[in-house]
Amino acid sequence: MALPLVSSVSYIQSSSTQLHCFPLRKERLGLYRLPSWSSHHSSIRLISKRTFPQRLAVRMSASTLPMNLHRTKKVWIWTECKEVMTTAVERGWNTFVFSSDNLQLSDDWSSVALVDTLFIDERQVTDGTGKVVAAVFEVSTPEELQMLKIENEQTENIVLGLLDWKSIPAENLVAALQGSEKTVFAISSTPSEAKLYLEALEHGLGGIILKTEDVKAVLDLKDYFDKRSEESDTLSLTEATITRIEMVGMGDRVCVDLCSLMRPGEGLLVCLPVGSFARGLFLVHSECLESNYIASRPFRVNAGPVHAYVAVPGGKTCYLSELRTGREVIVVDLKGKQRTAVVGRVKIEKRPLILVEAKLSGEEDETSYSIILQNAETVALVTPHQVKSSGNTAVPVTSLKLGDQVLIRLQGGARHTGIEIQEFIVEN
Repeated sequence: MALPLVSSVSYIQSSSTQLHCFPLRKERLGLYRLPSWSSHHSSIRLISKRTFPQRLAVRMSASTLPMNLHRTKKVWIWTECKEVMTTAVERGWNTFVFSSDNLQLSDDWSSVALVDTLFIDERQVTDGTGKVVAAVFEVSTPEELQMLKIENEQTENIVLGLLDWKSIPAENLVAALQGSEKTVFAISSTPSEAKLYLEALEHGLGGIILKTEDVKAVLDLKDYFDKRSEESDTLSLTEATITRIEMVGMGDRVCVDLCSLMRPGEGLLVCLPVGSFARGLFLVHSECLESNYIASRPFRVNAGPVHAYVAVPGGKTCYLSELRTGREVIVVDLKGKQRTAVVGRVKIEKRPLILVEAKLSGEEDETSYSIILQNAETVALVTPHQVKSSGNTAVPVTSLKLGDQVLIRLQGGARHTGIEIQEFIVEN
């Protein structure tokens, strides 16, 4: 599914700008229980009015990814570890929150990096001028979740401290808060837990607060962001004309079963490695189409031989034989729209194979691109236009003819461990 995630890249601005930031302190906060909700505004306590050098009101600038609701997600870091701080800053996350009694740490960090700091006490989050920017509440039971009336709050941001997320599933949380104009954050201690809140019911919460003293957690979360960011980009697919079709005998081919269903026109990008190259990836269609010989399996792609490359997130490729349960691949449709999907099973069996070669349509370039696939009716290549005989946008390899057009994805230079590199290599 396409997700919108955002990294918090903040900058200093005048105090008239509203603040959209919130990380937290390391210790468990004395958050307000829901029965005190109605008195939340009447007893607001501002933190110290001390003047903070180089820190005025802060506004968060965030990169966005597409999502079903086209809303942005926000992420902030809660830590007291300097290594975590520097790792986050190096990756574009530079908004941090400190407890009101931890002003020295905020000053220390501001002296070594350009960071934006916020301060939190028992009831609220404030900026350096004392302006309240978020209300904070603790939720520990489904009953308390049902009592939430966040629209009564005057702040744009709501932070929920979930004492036991297992007693309140992420799906229940998102369902209870759907339709709110507030930006709701949940506190998470791991990237995997953050993912639950960000993806629940395909909508997710408006933001996440990563509470960690572990550098790897920041790296993993950023990697998750980068992978999802690709989904906002449409891949450029090129029309190619079939120039050669040849039976090549028996070989080990790989079927990839995904944890997602694919629609007509979708499949995996696969190619034969020419040495270290992955230059032209064919769009191999899923088995979602009806067949005279076997039931539709819209979760499966009969992808190719064990040594073929398949596109995976991060602009990388890997060998089909390297795929494992839990690894992610890129699913692409005939328009180039992409999404990530999790591998559920990989099945390798000995089957008859067919070699298919193609050249770019209407181009003087004589470069030939090739792929080997199982010679079966259920294995098909995506075409740029609807096939008149079937009305489908894919043609089975058993029906493929010279001159037919298919879609391929052109890529650049050589590859080392699946990563594209700039290197001179002569390969045949």
